[in-house]
Amino acid sequence: MSLANNVEFLRHFPRLNGFNGLGIYGRSPSPGASSPLAEIDGFGTNPGALKMFAFAPEALQRAPALVVVLHGCGQTAPGYDFGTGWSTLAKRYGFALLMPEQQGANNANTCFNWFNPGDVARGRGEAASIRQMIARMVADHKVDAGRIYITGLSAGGAMTSVMLAVYPEVFAGGAIIAGLPFGIASNVREALGGMMQSTSRPADQLGGLVRTASKHKGPWPKVSVWHGSADRTVNPGNANEIVKQWLDVHGLPSVPMSAVDVDGHQREVWWNADGETVVESYTITDMAHGTPLGLVGNDEPYGAEGAFLIEAGISSSYHIANFFGLTQRISQAVEAAAPAPLAASQVTPSVATASLQSLDVAARLWSRANKPVSQTEPVPREPKRRGIDVGAAVTRALTAAGLMK
Repeated sequence: MSLANNVEFLRHFPRLNGFNGLGIYGRSPSPGASSPLAEIDGFGTNPGALKMFAFAPEALQRAPALVVVLHGCGQTAPGYDFGTGWSTLAKRYGFALLMPEQQGANNANTCFNWFNPGDVARGRGEAASIRQMIARMVADHKVDAGRIYITGLSAGGAMTSVMLAVYPEVFAGGAIIAGLPFGIASNVREALGGMMQSTSRPADQLGGLVRTASKHKGPWPKVSVWHGSADRTVNPGNANEIVKQWLDVHGLPSVPMSAVDVDGHQREVWWNADGETVVESYTITDMAHGTPLGLVGNDEPYGAEGAFLIEAGISSSYHIANFFGLTQRISQAVEAAAPAPLAASQVTPSVATASLQSLDVAARLWSRANKPVSQTEPVPREPKRRGIDVGAAVTRALTAAGLMK
C-alpha cells in the first residue's frame, strides 16, 4: 500500500494517537444515557484488560439466551447500547445482554484489537477476556449454553469474526456489521490494506483460517453479515469475503439460495441440508460506515441515531435478534395463533420466496410449538455434507409457514 493512500485514509480522522484499529473516531450519542448496563468486576484473570458491562431484565426467561455485543472504535458499551437498542430488545424478549468495553490503555481510540496476534488467539488477550465474561454470565444467570450469540460493529465486527473463529463451540450464531473476515491481518499494514482494498482470497483459504483457529470440528455457528454499499471506511468487499469464509466452513455453494428485498435492502440467504438458514447477507443501499437503524413492522424504534449509528430504514438489531431466534416466545399459544393454511392454488412463487425469507424462524418455531417454555434449545447439529435438495427445502418452508399441508 502506498504512503499516499495511507495518508489519504488517515486524513479523514480529526486526531489519532497511533493506529486506531478500524478508522472510527467519534463518540456515541449521550454515552450511558438511557442504558441499564451495569459494570461487573471479578469475572476472571482478564488478560485483555477489558471492562465488562451487562444487563439482565427482570422478566428474564428461564435458561435465557445471551447476546454479546461489541462496540466500534470511539464508542462505549453503554453508548452503543443506547444507540442500537439492544437492552430494549433484551427487556422485550427476556434474554441476557453482555457488552464488553475497550479501554484507552489498550487502544488509544478504544478499538478492539482485532488485528493483534496477542489478542485474537484462543486463551489469550482480549478474546480470552470476552470468553471469561461469557462464563460469568452463564454462571450468574443460568444461561442456556446452546443459545449464546455475538454481534459487533466495525472493530467490534472484526472482533466478532475473531470470537466465532477461535471459540466456535461457544456460539450458536453471530452477526458482523461493517467488519472484516477472520485472520486476514496480523499487523497494522495488513489491517489497513484489508480495510481499504479488501483483497479477494480463495474460499478454501478463508475457510481454512477458521478451521485451524481451534480444534473444533463442528457444528459451526450461523452467521449474518451486514454492510453499507457506500462504506468508505471498511471496503464493502469485506462483506463478500466474510460470506465466502463462512460458506466454505459450512460447505455451502457460493450462489445464494434465495435473494429477497427487506425494507428496501437486499438480503441473500443460504441454508443447510436440514433447511435451516446458516448464512445470510444484507447489503444496505447507499449507507456509509455504521450500524443501520430503522423501525420494525409494528413501527417500534430500537436505538437512536448518532456517530456511526445511521437511520437506514431497517433495524439491524431487531433483524439480527430475529436471525438468532430471540424475537419469539415459544409457548402453547403459538399453534392457536397460527394463520390458516392457504389453498394450493394460492401458493405462488412470490409466496414461496416470502416463506423462505423466514425459513429459519418458522422451522425452529413450529418444530417446538408443543414444547414447554422451560425446555432448552438443543445444540445445533453439524450440517450434513450432502447435496442440497432445493425442492424439499421449499416444501419444508411452505409447510412450516402453514402454506402447505
